[in-house]
Amino acid sequence: MFALAEQVARRFVDARLSAKALGDYPGPMPDDLQSAYAIQEAAIALWPDKIAGWKVGRINPPDSDKYGEIRLVGPIFARAVFKASHGVVDFPVFAGGFAAVEAEYVFEIGEDAPAQKTDWSLADAEAIAGRLFVGIETAGSPLATINALGPTVVISDFGNNAGLILGAEVTDWRARDLMALSCETFVNGISLGRGSAGLLPGGPIEALRFTAQHCARRGRPLAKGTLVSTGAATGIHDLIPGDTARVEFAGIGHIESRAVPMRAARTAD
Repeated sequence: MFALAEQVARRFVDARLSAKALGDYPGPMPDDLQSAYAIQEAAIALWPDKIAGWKVGRINPPDSDKYGEIRLVGPIFARAVFKASHGVVDFPVFAGGFAAVEAEYVFEIGEDAPAQKTDWSLADAEAIAGRLFVGIETAGSPLATINALGPTVVISDFGNNAGLILGAEVTDWRARDLMALSCETFVNGISLGRGSAGLLPGGPIEALRFTAQHCARRGRPLAKGTLVSTGAATGIHDLIPGDTARVEFAGIGHIESRAVPMRAARTAD
């Protein structure tokens, strides 16, 4: 199984590094979560960058019933994390592949998770949380049909992640009602979705708890400084190169961004 996982992973990694779209899934599609994460792990080993964080995605019915999970995770790599400024942040997307933006609430881990801890409660997760930011996940894959093919395919290609734009800090977040944090996403000036952190099942802390437990059980306990992007608060909004996206986070700030064509990546520093 490892050899097959590595073959699929290598094809995804090669496509991402060369910024070339894939017409079809590059091998037999994984039929369970274990196989999907095996491909993801093989791809992480091949990717020439370090993990800066994890994105959290949804598994919706009927797939959530089939696989017994309502969430999935994928790595966010350091060179794909952008800091929002007062201007427009350009972010790369796969021409001919899949690209989207998602409004997110992003935790920065404040202290190392205990190395041997594999069972996590909400209180445990809140205890290691440091700062909270607003952000945009730049979802993306060289495979245009990735979401239509289901969660195991999404997992296998880095959770359909292409990067993260980190915005303003949510100050005094522990004193706030996190479920009431609201936002709105615009693409090319048109409002495509309104939502809140309360639309995430269990809220951002539950997404963090799931990620801490999942990563620990993979032998990847969350380290201080790791970013956890907790899930799409207004939905998944597709775009193509040249499109602009703006997310308004009520009472906190906004992020302006623009999709630009992905270029072939350098493979080493």
